[in-house]
Amino acid sequence: MTDTSGLADHYNNPRNLGDLAEPDGVALVHNPVCGDMLRLVANCRDGVIVEARFKAYGCAAAIAAGSVASELISGTTIDEAASIKDEDIRSVLGPLPPMKVHAIVLAREGIQNLVAQLRRANDAG
Repeated sequence: MTDTSGLADHYNNPRNLGDLAEPDGVALVHNPVCGDMLRLVANCRDGVIVEARFKAYGCAAAIAAGSVASELISGTTIDEAASIKDEDIRSVLGPLPPMKVHAIVLAREGIQNLVAQLRRANDAG
């Protein structure tokens, strides 16, 4: 039996759900095969992600992965967020069936996209 307690917890009690009024970075990623979408937004001060929010459309795994992604990047430096890997997200969600692993990839791609935007904004500011 697969332990999905992390997935169930983040799906039933998503953290950082919502939006920010004036985010420093916005990432919108999607999986063209299943249609899942993830929007990550964040505010950054002095190279630290001080606030992150997410919205997700799709399966329970995509919603839970968005919640995990927002938690993992909150309070980290941009470089620390950039180093987040699939395994970091999986370690919180627990093992997923092969057909749901795309949610982990979606979350990581969202983080990478957001990091790129925050780096540009940080360099410009």
